[in-house]
Amino acid sequence: MSVVVVTDSTAHLPEGFAARHSVRVIPLHVVMDDRTGLDGIDIGPMQLASALSQRQVVTTSRPSPHEFATVYRELLDAGASGVVSVHLSRHLSGTWDSARLAAEEVGPDKVRVVDSRTTGMGLGFAALRAAAAAADGAKGLDVEAEAVTTAARAKTYFMVETLEYLRRGGRIGAAAALVGTALAVKPVLHVADGRIMPLEKVRTASRAMARLVDLAADSAGSGPVSLAVHHLAAPDRAAELATRLEERLPRSSGCVVSELGAVIGAHTGPGVLGVVVLPD
Repeated sequence: MSVVVVTDSTAHLPEGFAARHSVRVIPLHVVMDDRTGLDGIDIGPMQLASALSQRQVVTTSRPSPHEFATVYRELLDAGASGVVSVHLSRHLSGTWDSARLAAEEVGPDKVRVVDSRTTGMGLGFAALRAAAAAADGAKGLDVEAEAVTTAARAKTYFMVETLEYLRRGGRIGAAAALVGTALAVKPVLHVADGRIMPLEKVRTASRAMARLVDLAADSAGSGPVSLAVHHLAAPDRAAELATRLEERLPRSSGCVVSELGAVIGAHTGPGVLGVVVLPD
């Protein structure tokens, strides 16, 4: 059996992708007021959007080292020659650290842990490309390298419907949120150095969407490109964004669309749109 790739639920792989590409997904834990569940299993995007709209407090916590170790041992006992575990940025969650501790327990010669320095399909593409390398017979070091280089090439951009959730999460101050809301500012954010950071301020949602398309086109270059669109409770706008991206970037291999979970959604709120660009 070849190397097996493990990732976490913040990759937000579209339904069926993980099983199709033999990627094992470990869910983060989500807490909504007094309810606790697994990201994407017990608590999905619909429940998340509803809780946020009702001003419930939503937080997430990492899987425990024991949860990771259990999965690693299961895969190795089933015959895997090794495990490459690829996770969201350590600046966004302690998930990577849990995986690292589990790898030390199980055996660092058998389990390699990668900090993707991103999340969403930036992480998802890294896991999928690593799994493809493993399926082609690549050894652990080469599978790890494929995950690292893919994640580094991916560019991720977001626009939010309101500044309120960024304010609640401490990403911006109350005064900035109040002024931004009064001026109908739609912030565009990106993933940089493993963190979600403000990039630009745009007036109106239509201009913000157009800016996402421009940023994606600039990042894609002139060659083939893989694309993904993320959203939370905005399926129609996500479909529109995907269509506009495919029209602007005809050399894309298609655009996958998936909803966000709590790690990003709790900070951005319903209505968020995101695009991930992976130049091939």
